[in-house]
Amino acid sequence: MTLVLTCIALLSLPVLFSPDLGDPGRMLHSPGFISDFIGYSVAVLFFFLNYYLLVPRLYFHKKYTWFFLAALVGFIMIAVLSDVPQWFNWYPEPRQGGGPARGAHTFGFHELRNSSLRFAIAFLISWLLRIEDRWQHTVAEKMQAELAFLRTQINPHFLFNTLNSIYALAIVRSEQTPEAVAKLSALMRYVTNEASRELVPLEKEIEYIRNYIDLQKIRFGDTVQLEFSVEIEPSGHHIAPLILIPFIENAFKHGVNPEEHSKIAIAIQMVENHLKLEVFNKKVQHRTDEDSQSGLGIENTRSRLGLMYPDRYELDIGDRPESFSVSLTLDL
Repeated sequence: MTLVLTCIALLSLPVLFSPDLGDPGRMLHSPGFISDFIGYSVAVLFFFLNYYLLVPRLYFHKKYTWFFLAALVGFIMIAVLSDVPQWFNWYPEPRQGGGPARGAHTFGFHELRNSSLRFAIAFLISWLLRIEDRWQHTVAEKMQAELAFLRTQINPHFLFNTLNSIYALAIVRSEQTPEAVAKLSALMRYVTNEASRELVPLEKEIEYIRNYIDLQKIRFGDTVQLEFSVEIEPSGHHIAPLILIPFIENAFKHGVNPEEHSKIAIAIQMVENHLKLEVFNKKVQHRTDEDSQSGLGIENTRSRLGLMYPDRYELDIGDRPESFSVSLTLDL
């Protein structure tokens, strides 16, 4: 769209600056107008040539000599072709007083200035637009690389903690071990098939969270007071995969101790286009090791939120001596 608007603007200049603007019939038969219009038409062709070929093929590959030689050829073409009406001796009637006719065949400072202006406009705008396009492409690639890096940190972290849960059940020979394995299979299938996508259906993400919480219920049983509620109607909304689970996982890592009163409350609600996640856990004593460090998961998720939902989320984390809470609102 920007390219089209630029071309329209270039082709409008000879019309807007024509002294015969109020008289279309006279303007269309004026060699001066035709010369200007042809000049800007050639400038438009050079605009596309510079945008699609010269800048990406020569400038970006540091072939500066060839780039400026090609630009010089473009300038010469604009200057020469602008003089087409004069090739056919197309002159208006002489002005009263014997002055030179407008559009007479004199290629001097005035013509050189006009050709330079047309060339400069076409060259600079096409060059700047291509530079901006490449910069935006680079930013998008960097964002995707950062998101991929963050996912590689989140997924193994989740897997190790879930396997620990299965291991704890297997140690006590729990009858719920097969069900836990089935839950883990569903979780890992989701991680394998969906986590690489930019967005997934919200219903799938909620199902993933349900399976995770069910797995934790199997592991901890009645040792934790758990409140979990979901108020979401089928709506067709999509969400970045695994963007909510780190906050929930953190609550289980730091809010559960079989020897203490443990309490976790999780609420997910959808109001119009706004998804709200509330997570609360009472802090308990636990053994500190590499798997219980919460900072990495929280910071990774904060980074993903900044990349995926810039200016479209609100995150409030309450870290108090006795409790930890998270309030996240996403504009989907």
